[in-house]
Amino acid sequence: MLPLKYTHVYIQSYKHNGKLHRTWSKGFVLVADEKHMVVVTNKTWVIEADGRRWITREPAVCFFYPDKWYNIIAMIRKNGTYYYCNLASPSIFDGEAIKNIDYDLDVKLFPDGYYEILDEDEYIEHGKMMNYSKDLKKIIEWQLDCLLDEIKNYRPPFDENTIKKYFRDYQKHINAYNF
Repeated sequence: MLPLKYTHVYIQSYKHNGKLHRTWSKGFVLVADEKHMVVVTNKTWVIEADGRRWITREPAVCFFYPDKWYNIIAMIRKNGTYYYCNLASPSIFDGEAIKNIDYDLDVKLFPDGYYEILDEDEYIEHGKMMNYSKDLKKIIEWQLDCLLDEIKNYRPPFDENTIKKYFRDYQKHINAYNF
């Protein structure tokens, strides 16, 4: 099942133990096919597991994959595109929301190409607490290597042209449909 293009969807991230981690109140679907779902969030309510609520500050083009153990959020800011990549289970759409399981590790990529791997301590702690299997850890760590290779080689969506194209498409459809 795939979400319909040019509609809004919820996005939900869980933890390995099944508990809800974070929810985005709406994302505008630009692409939904067997390779990926591309969704734009803009001034969107985000609800954390602890009940905290906040609104996203800038538009973001988000990439969810049914066969990759990560998702990518490209945040469009005045001084360039910043990427926040979550190591997570492959994403699915179940008719209610785009869903995945967050596995703690994150990569933050800056406009100048510098990147940081974040939350390694949380990954280790949650791995013990939630009993991540050896096979699961191998997959996550292998996918981290794959993600870093994509970043280092500027493969889409880690290039400005891809993000600009999707954001222009979003603006065109939002204006046309008065969403």
